[in-house]
Amino acid sequence: MRTRVAIAACTTALAITLVACSSENSESAATAPSYKITKQDNSGNSRNVEVSVNSAHDLKAVFDDVTKNLTDEAGYHVYINCSTGGTAAVDNRLANGRLARGNMGQAATGLNDGETEFETVEGHTCP
Repeated sequence: MRTRVAIAACTTALAITLVACSSENSESAATAPSYKITKQDNSGNSRNVEVSVNSAHDLKAVFDDVTKNLTDEAGYHVYINCSTGGTAAVDNRLANGRLARGNMGQAATGLNDGETEFETVEGHTCP
């Protein structure tokens, strides 16, 4: 009987821990506003990633969410554009960012491995 109680208690504790971890991950994923990667280079030492958003709200969270999935050794240049207001020749740039992964990333960006740089374009808005 004691074994069953101990197993039940351990199972309950494990379930509570898993729920806490799951909700923590859901919250961090929910912090980035909706975005769409419209273009992404998948080879080379210097890679461009273009992202489209519908709002200029919390662009740093969008950048962080995009870059967490960029793991290949390279230098990444992330361009965040408003989904409206641009033309085929000129986009509506809201923010620019860079990320270095490994030695190639350092050489391509001038940043240290794992380091990022992010800045918004002053005065640009997204309806």
